[in-house]
Amino acid sequence: MNIYKVGGAVRDRLLGRAVKDCDWVVVGGSAEALLAAGYRQVGQDFPVFLHPQTQEEYALARTERKRGTGYRGFDVDASAAITLEEDLARRDLTINAMAEDASGAIIDPYGGQADLAAGILRHVTAAFVEDPLRVLRVARFAARFGFPVAPDTMTLMRTLSASGELATLPPERLWRELERALTEPFPWRFVEVLRECGALAALLPEIDALFGVPQPPQHHPEIDCGEHLLLTLRQAARLGASPAVCYAVLLHDLGKAETPAEYLPGHRGHHEASARLAEAVSRRLRAPQAFRELAVLVARHHVTVHQALALRPGTLVDLLEKLDAFRRPERFEEVLLACLIDATGRGGKADSPYPQAERLRQAFAVLRAQDLQAVIAAAGGGAAVKEAIRAARITRLQELPSP
Repeated sequence: MNIYKVGGAVRDRLLGRAVKDCDWVVVGGSAEALLAAGYRQVGQDFPVFLHPQTQEEYALARTERKRGTGYRGFDVDASAAITLEEDLARRDLTINAMAEDASGAIIDPYGGQADLAAGILRHVTAAFVEDPLRVLRVARFAARFGFPVAPDTMTLMRTLSASGELATLPPERLWRELERALTEPFPWRFVEVLRECGALAALLPEIDALFGVPQPPQHHPEIDCGEHLLLTLRQAARLGASPAVCYAVLLHDLGKAETPAEYLPGHRGHHEASARLAEAVSRRLRAPQAFRELAVLVARHHVTVHQALALRPGTLVDLLEKLDAFRRPERFEEVLLACLIDATGRGGKADSPYPQAERLRQAFAVLRAQDLQAVIAAAGGGAAVKEAIRAARITRLQELPSP
């Protein structure tokens, strides 16, 4: 029985990156031998075991043969006769199909080191097309490393996209890959790669529909709404935005794809359509509540936030209430960051100031410090309290200097 370190740990060591988790493959072993040694088997689909001390995953070397549709439709052979090379052959990309023995020597039968040095994402074998999940994984690795996809691999991804098998992926798997992509240094590459192979239209049609839709004349008209989206994702990564903010940026303009032709290149009222679509997409993806709520807020109110310097005190108070700033100040800041990213995610404006955010912060700080106890007491209870608080806040903001 021989044990090898495999996959991402080998790849990341060669890249000089920190290795967070190690996966291992056991060649010539058996489930019985591992269980006898104290390993604990996890799951039923694949022969994977947890080390009794480190809890790292040790998998029996295996081959997989397609027997149905979807990413789970495989027959698995994990007999002791399976070689290391056969196990590595079932992996998605050459850069993930390398192993390391106990002495630190690299076993690389499929050219992973060369592709890593060249900075390219390439499939291992033609069996790549048997698993629709690999389309998402390649797009995510493009978001992680910024590498281009090899032309022959892109051809296989187009084949998968056209096969209809992407529809077999459960929403949870799409969400998992999307969320991870939004944490990577190049999140826009996830969208670009999916669009290039035809998967974006199948998986996220609301985003795909933005490409080809013209931008308003005052908003960098030489690019379309889809290209603006890619620029905002670049800006989000540049500013170190959280995954939730990146997700809100991803969905903030969805309504522009529904603008009637007679209104183009303007997008009157797109914010309400964007909020509706952000809600629908989030529910379809089963996105966490915090992601969904932020995305809907940004979609619905980003246009008004952009107008903050011109808003009257009453509208400012109403906006802060709609953003739930007084109860959720941390999320209020996330909204402002998403709006800044939208405003500066236009070619040549990455370092432009965004005074609208400071205006809203100033108004919020003043109102948050306001003592409303006397106002509440005088209102006498009921609906009158809400109206009295709003009136007091408007009066307070009237004392602010004009921006």
